[in-house]
Amino acid sequence: MLQSMLPTTMQFMIQPLMIQPGAPVRDGPIVLSAIAGLLIVSNVLWEAFETVVLPRRVTRPFRVTVLFYRATWRPWRWIAHRVRKKRTRETFLSFYGPLSLLMLFIFWAFSLILGFALLYHSVAVTDFTRPKFVTSLYLSGTTFFTLGIGDVIPHTRFERILIVIESGLGFGFLALVLSYLPVIYQAFSRREVDIVLLDARAGSPPTAAELLRRHTGPHGSDALEVLLREWEHFSATILESHVSYPVVGYFRSQHNNESWIAALTAILDACSFMITSVDDSCARQARLTFAITRHAAVDLAQLYHAAPRNPPADRLPTQDLARMRAMLKAAGFKFREDDEVTVKLAKLRGMYEPYVNALAEFFYMEVPPWILAKEAVDNWRTSAWGRTAGFSAALSQGPDDHAD
Repeated sequence: MLQSMLPTTMQFMIQPLMIQPGAPVRDGPIVLSAIAGLLIVSNVLWEAFETVVLPRRVTRPFRVTVLFYRATWRPWRWIAHRVRKKRTRETFLSFYGPLSLLMLFIFWAFSLILGFALLYHSVAVTDFTRPKFVTSLYLSGTTFFTLGIGDVIPHTRFERILIVIESGLGFGFLALVLSYLPVIYQAFSRREVDIVLLDARAGSPPTAAELLRRHTGPHGSDALEVLLREWEHFSATILESHVSYPVVGYFRSQHNNESWIAALTAILDACSFMITSVDDSCARQARLTFAITRHAAVDLAQLYHAAPRNPPADRLPTQDLARMRAMLKAAGFKFREDDEVTVKLAKLRGMYEPYVNALAEFFYMEVPPWILAKEAVDNWRTSAWGRTAGFSAALSQGPDDHAD
């Protein structure tokens, strides 16, 4: 009766506040629902900002995106470890990088939908229709993806405000996905170009011994200096791109015997040998390249929470070092080989080997040796249809790891 005596305007104002008779109002769950929804929405938006927009490393201890990658990468790596065939295992691991991006976007979208559904449900006490949580979740989903079906209509002012905000976030989320993917693949493409270029210069997989041997002879030292200068810039590029977009680290190279970790390790090995054993002008560039490449290895190990650990076996035992020196000496490479050089070389190796080994274990990649136990055919000399004649045509050639 009281409602019939009020003017029409006042009836419209108090109608959303009316509650069905006999329906008790539980303030506690309503407040918790509102707080939970607000925390989920704000945290996901901040995570997306730090991951996509912010061009620097985030050091706060708790990040949902980091937990997401830890929770998905470890089981993925565990399954890959049980695959015996290397080619099949590498193919399985190569799916994780692109697929994790899609899973991350789905996780963000579902979290935002859930957060807004909790907010809708928290204000349902002031809605005379009293919708269930499933209806609020449906309203949030149709609003986020801007479907505009209209079968569920907001009745309160706060619900209308939430509808507008979530619709805008839906458009922004779509724009985020469309803009983020090309950036990731551009960073991956820039990285792979330099790794492929290293194929003919350092072998497949790249090793320090082969890199130095192939830069002997006339103008070899000049070419090596140019290569190290290019890798000084490339190591900085890897550091910048992987810190800004850590997911790029999970993208694997086209060939099974190549990786960005193997390339960094081969360059560090070659620079270490040059710094300790060579006194020409190329040694100066080797010091500069070693500094930035070691910096990249250390920072990336910290970024991916890969604690430094020594390799399970010595990567350069005495017999391998002697064999490497004999091979370089036969190729005409001039260097010193006294005991002081060996001690300095071991010291430099201790500055980076624990970090590249930790990264290799984390990403399930192989650290290349200093010198191969036997010669291997370069990737550029193989194809799916046959083998072309080349410098090592007499070597035993296995199946091409690039073509299945």
